[in-house]
Amino acid sequence: MPFLFRRIEPVEELLSVNGREVPLLVVRSRRARRYVLRLRPDGKARLVIPRGGSVEEGRRFADRNKPWLERQLDDLATRPVRSRDWRLGTEILFRGEAVKVEGSVNTVQFGSETRKVKDLSGDLRPEIEKHLRGLAKKELPVRLRELSTLHGLAVRRVTVRNQRTRWGSCSRSGDISLNWRLVQLPAFVRDYILLHELMHLRQMNHSSRFWSEVEQVCPDFRTAKRWLKEHPGLLS
Repeated sequence: MPFLFRRIEPVEELLSVNGREVPLLVVRSRRARRYVLRLRPDGKARLVIPRGGSVEEGRRFADRNKPWLERQLDDLATRPVRSRDWRLGTEILFRGEAVKVEGSVNTVQFGSETRKVKDLSGDLRPEIEKHLRGLAKKELPVRLRELSTLHGLAVRRVTVRNQRTRWGSCSRSGDISLNWRLVQLPAFVRDYILLHELMHLRQMNHSSRFWSEVEQVCPDFRTAKRWLKEHPGLLS
């Protein structure tokens, strides 16, 4: 009898890590091929159960990885706390550069961009993010299709979304979804993520063959991955 993948809403549990009670969000994923444990910027752990996997085995996987999770928690505790508000004077990431939010009269500026706003005295993040999403919807599909044409790949549809846990995704039918925050990254990191998703059209997994495909089209992908690791919390 074939396995039927039923949609199950995420469940939050508590995981004891060396005396600390860590919220653990347990989710199932149709695309996942293995168990994955991550620590989110908000201090919650996220456990992904792959297709065909079980929550019980996922819990055992999380238990085996408690030493890793403890190190991640210690690292998170040493990071400076960043305000979620973007106000005049705040530095934000735009095309890989730290740019300062500035403004005059009813206009906010950051980098080469400007946007009309009603009030400069409050949190400007919603207006700036709206502007960034607009840029992403114009730029990212065009760049993805440039790369797909260059490498002889057919993409059926491109969407730009507001994912909180991933930079992009690719379906077996050729649909690719991209995170609007890619416009905040350096061009070489953005292109690595686009090529990463495109290579899933050749290998719908993260096997050694998949990474060989990635290296063929993006020889410096390890540098891009290292940049992402050195800049955590960009999806929060």
